[in-house]
Amino acid sequence: MNFFRIFPLAALVGLMPCLVACNDDDDSYAELRKTERKLVANFVANGVTLTNSEGVSILQVDPINVISQEEFEEDTVTDLSRNEYVLFSNTGLYMQIVRRGTGEVIKDGESTAVLCRYLEYNLSGDSIQSSNRTLSTTTMPDIMNVTNSYGVLSGTFQSGVMRTIYGSSVPSAWLTPLQYVKLGRQETPSDEVALVRIIAPSSVGHTNQSSLVYPCFYEISYQRGR
Repeated sequence: MNFFRIFPLAALVGLMPCLVACNDDDDSYAELRKTERKLVANFVANGVTLTNSEGVSILQVDPINVISQEEFEEDTVTDLSRNEYVLFSNTGLYMQIVRRGTGEVIKDGESTAVLCRYLEYNLSGDSIQSSNRTLSTTTMPDIMNVTNSYGVLSGTFQSGVMRTIYGSSVPSAWLTPLQYVKLGRQETPSDEVALVRIIAPSSVGHTNQSSLVYPCFYEISYQRGR
């Protein structure tokens, strides 16, 4: 009889380190998410100015005026004169459409190559984290294949800096703008290439963001590939 009284207690004691470790993990993740939210809030309130060693500006973001998704959906415009960004409350993504582009949105059932030029700024750092807009990469945009399946966009990087650093999976933060911008080919000087700015929390970012829990700012141009 004593054996059966002791066994459940022994089993519980054996589980306690796991329960404590799991709680510690949950607490640590909660703290990281709290820090991430503070970084985003600070960035929205204050923006950032980055210069290179020669003092030339490489990134300038002024304090941001946030509009709701409901306001944005009325005309899908972000007022550049007010430095407006729309907040998608379900994901925490902020987006500004700088140029809508010429061409067409990706249609339902369509798969297409998309050429991207971008820079990535880690909000917890003080410099550009990655970019394909350097002198050595300006002729080599990132190429991703994007598919629209019943209104849901998915994509894989085929080549480029993002694939080399973070793998082939396209972050959902990069796909959201493609619902609102037009993709064309820049065949004449008047053909406008779509350009957006986004603040991506770790939940919609690449693998490094999700594993280390940090937010990034991106400036990304999109145009249709061949």
